[in-house]
Amino acid sequence: MANIKSAKKRIRVIEKKTALNRARKSQLKTAIRRFEEAVVAGNKEEATQRFQYAQKRISQVASKGTIHKNLSLIHISEPTRP
Repeated sequence: MANIKSAKKRIRVIEKKTALNRARKSQLKTAIRRFEEAVVAGNKEEATQRFQYAQKRISQVASKGTIHKNLSLIHISEPTRP
């Protein structure tokens, strides 16, 4: 355990950031999973809406630095590949 005040603060800050990153990644995975479920169900309109939402979430998570920018581009382009 840290003894220095600034080190204790860093531990608290890192715990908060870790919790935020976990929540963002969970939201991202859920958005992608819901899109894939809509595709499997064959509902084109819903799949289009889910893809737009997932794309938005992917971009937001990447802009916050939770995932790398290049990884976000891979996630976005994956569904459009043949």
